[in-house]
Amino acid sequence: MPWQPSPDWHPLTSGTGQATGGVWRTPGGEVVKRLVRGVTDPRHHAYWERQALVAESGVVERTAGVRAPVCTGVERDADGITLRMVRVAPYDWAPEALAEALGRFSACSVAEPEWGARDVLRDRLRTVERRGGWAALGELSTPAIEALWARRETALEVLDALPRVPTHGDAHPANLRGRDGDDVLAIDWEQFGLGPAGFDLGYLLLATDLPLDALADEARCGAALVAAYTGVSRAAWAVGRAGAGDHVERLDKLASIVDEAVSHAS
Repeated sequence: MPWQPSPDWHPLTSGTGQATGGVWRTPGGEVVKRLVRGVTDPRHHAYWERQALVAESGVVERTAGVRAPVCTGVERDADGITLRMVRVAPYDWAPEALAEALGRFSACSVAEPEWGARDVLRDRLRTVERRGGWAALGELSTPAIEALWARRETALEVLDALPRVPTHGDAHPANLRGRDGDDVLAIDWEQFGLGPAGFDLGYLLLATDLPLDALADEARCGAALVAAYTGVSRAAWAVGRAGAGDHVERLDKLASIVDEAVSHAS
């Protein structure tokens, strides 16, 4: 019989992860996430089992700055995996506090697991290339955006040369959800791995008004490159799509980040 959620579970947001089949809250207050089979490459950013492996390994259970909530169960069956976690109460973090917590997390000593995500930005840019690059931007493009696209291989080499540090992989404020003292309790570890310094801060720049000047030099370089390439790629994808969010509208706010990213890729 196919897996089914309990009828007394309350459905929550389904999430955007490729392997997420649903999220519920139980009457007892636990959060249940269903993972469905998908990408099988353990280094791919969307590897379907990664969130369960993060929970089972405890690799980010006690890390400084950012850590995972307590997992109360991992149940595997023929169709997928069911994760049970303690509910994380939301906390309204200031962007600067999130940046500081991500900085402490990136300084942690974490052995790279064989199933950790690698080359996330490179993989995403290869997908963008196959779909025609940023041509969909049309008149929204600028000379700086065109230069950024032309220098993408150099940019990837710059990122490869940066220190490799622990990364959550999707450091959006919605995932940096709870608080444990001075540390952030983060959910949705689907893209966890070791990546270039500043990777998580780049995602934070896309969703907040955190100034680049608030970042240290090494992390600033990685953050600017990740934010610029990710943000422009999202805008190019969103052009002409209904309900695609604020990706296109945010393109103007990315101008200074794009300019800095171009300088790092020169």
